[in-house]
Amino acid sequence: MFTRTSPSTGPASPRVDGFYEPDTGSVQFVVSDPATKQAALIDIVQDFDPASGSTAFRSAQTALDFVRDNGLTVAWILDTHPHADHMMAQHWLKEQTGAPTGIGEKVRDIAGLWAGFYHLPDAFDPDRDFDHLFADGDTFKLGNLDVQVILSPGHTLGSITYVIGDAAFVHDTFMHVDAGTTRADFPGGSSAELYASLQRLLELPDNTRLFVGHDYPPVGDRKDPAWEATVADHRAHNKHIGGGVSEADFRKLRDARDATLNLPDRMLQALQVNLRGGRMPDPESDGRSYFKIPANYFPERNA
Repeated sequence: MFTRTSPSTGPASPRVDGFYEPDTGSVQFVVSDPATKQAALIDIVQDFDPASGSTAFRSAQTALDFVRDNGLTVAWILDTHPHADHMMAQHWLKEQTGAPTGIGEKVRDIAGLWAGFYHLPDAFDPDRDFDHLFADGDTFKLGNLDVQVILSPGHTLGSITYVIGDAAFVHDTFMHVDAGTTRADFPGGSSAELYASLQRLLELPDNTRLFVGHDYPPVGDRKDPAWEATVADHRAHNKHIGGGVSEADFRKLRDARDATLNLPDRMLQALQVNLRGGRMPDPESDGRSYFKIPANYFPERNA
């Protein structure tokens, strides 16, 4: 697994270790306070094979092995949104560590939306499956470090950013500087809201390290995954929004790009797990869990 460390820059700055999951291009983070050795696990992946329907926790175990090997203690298990391209590992990680879980409070609205798509009116209960549902402006601690929650919709209607010292985990808003921004065409998404979220993130201090949730190399001459750049870097050079791109121009570019993209091949399975905090659907009488897939609900793209 491709990994990279972004060291702490001082007393109010976390160490950030990123772990790249190549099947979905996802970046998972172990964020730690060097003074107290308290750590947060952010957007950790539960492995899923769409061909067989099998799940595993190899990626999540890699994060836990890193925690153990570096003498860290897991204080938080966090996700930025209910991912459409991979399953989250929150439930399993809580079983392993006992640490509390968290996600944004608008996951309630996302759950209501998708309960209708699946025709499963009683399937999802975020208040049951997540320990903390964070609102815009909420704060909490990671060791000695202050954590602030920023609502960052656009990719989904309930995405949130975690700002931990001089590091911000901006999930599916920005991509790396040379790749631009992320899609805004999922149910509840909006390129207008994404633009507003990007602008709000660009108001953070210039030296804030922004850590994105995905990368899909190769990009230009770059062959390795990349997920860190500063606010100043993005403001000046981001491929889609750098240099003061207007909302109208951004939305025209983003909407045109999104119209060419297929839906993620794991989406319809992943959201049934992620809206349960990483749990499989409840077992049926044979003890097995099953996914419910709506046929002919979402139109085929690029046929």
